[in-house]
Amino acid sequence: MTTDAQPPPSIDTSRAHPARVYDWLLGGKDNYPVDEAVGERLPPEARDGARQNRQFMHRAAAWLAAQGIDQFLDIGTGIPTEPNLHQIVQNVVPSARVVYADNDPIVLRHAEALLVSRPQGATEYIQADVREADSIVRRARHVLDFERPVALSLIALMHFITDEQDAHGIVRGLVETLPSGSYLILSHASSDLFPELSDAVVAEYAKGGIKLAFRPRPEVERFFDGLDLVPPGLVTATDWSAAGPAPVSEESGIYAGVARIR
Repeated sequence: MTTDAQPPPSIDTSRAHPARVYDWLLGGKDNYPVDEAVGERLPPEARDGARQNRQFMHRAAAWLAAQGIDQFLDIGTGIPTEPNLHQIVQNVVPSARVVYADNDPIVLRHAEALLVSRPQGATEYIQADVREADSIVRRARHVLDFERPVALSLIALMHFITDEQDAHGIVRGLVETLPSGSYLILSHASSDLFPELSDAVVAEYAKGGIKLAFRPRPEVERFFDGLDLVPPGLVTATDWSAAGPAPVSEESGIYAGVARIR
């Protein structure tokens, strides 16, 4: 893989970062005491949610690759945790091309070493924030052909973008850059499935300086406006499976869906 030819950005270890807290929740070691402090204060269900979210991504990406989708734009990548998205899809389509984007400098450090494509395919990493959508798409065009279908992956990302930051507008703008036959993969923490638990998670992240915007089902469904949801539609992360019955029976506080762009 290649990365933009820029000096490595500095890593701020004085403030928690969502990607590093998520790494801690998944049992990773690529985080700092400030991130661990946030993770340790979270309810134990937060670890379950991180695992469920990751498993949803695996199922959704593999299903799309099996449908012939061979281009993926994954924004909010997080610290690489095997199997990564490109490993999932290249196991199905070895020539698949994947562009990752994240705003945490530590992700760049690990991406250079770990997000390595199969020889037949390609991976690229972009250091950028989802709020810099135009820049992400412009740079992704160096790897992805936007004249052919692309799967846009926004996994557990948009609940870090508030309504004031126009979360729905950001997703709509990204979707509008994609051709017909593309897909949106999205998961989002709920505010209405387990309200007390959601409030506790939001409060603990806030203590670490991270603002969350958990949303009720109708507000999550808005991200899919104008798109065709793939059965089973917008469901919890553990209930989503387009290839038959869901593999587990487990409660989840995360909404998840995959939709086709008309």
